[in-house]
Amino acid sequence: MTRTILIVDDSPTIRKFVSLALENMGYKVLTASDGMEVFEVLSRAGFVDLIITDINMPNLDGFELIKSLRSDERFKNIPIIILSSLSDAESIDTGLKLGANSYIIKPLNVKRIQYEVSKYIN
Repeated sequence: MTRTILIVDDSPTIRKFVSLALENMGYKVLTASDGMEVFEVLSRAGFVDLIITDINMPNLDGFELIKSLRSDERFKNIPIIILSSLSDAESIDTGLKLGANSYIIKPLNVKRIQYEVSKYIN
C-alpha cells in the first residue's frame, strides 16, 4: 500500500523539492500552501500517513495547524515533521511541545528529510 504524505509550505519551490525527494522513495505526495488548505486536502484525501509543515505561513501558521490537528480525534495521531527556517530554541521547543514529532531546520537536506520520514512510516 502506498503511503501518503502531506507537505504544507507557502513556498512552491520547497513543496516541489520535498515532493520530488519523497516521490522518489515511492510515497504519494499531497500539498497545501498554508494551514487552512490542509483541512481542505484532508477532507478530500480522507487520511494521510504523515504531515510535513512549515511554521511561517499565511492564514494559519504551522504552530496553529499543529494545535488544530492534535485537538482533532481524526488527525491527532498523524506524525508531524516541522520543516522550518526558525532555528531558535524557543521555536523548536514550542513545535515539539505542541505535538510535532520532529523538527528539521532549513536549508533543505534531502537525506535528513528522507531519514525523518522513514522513522515514522515505511
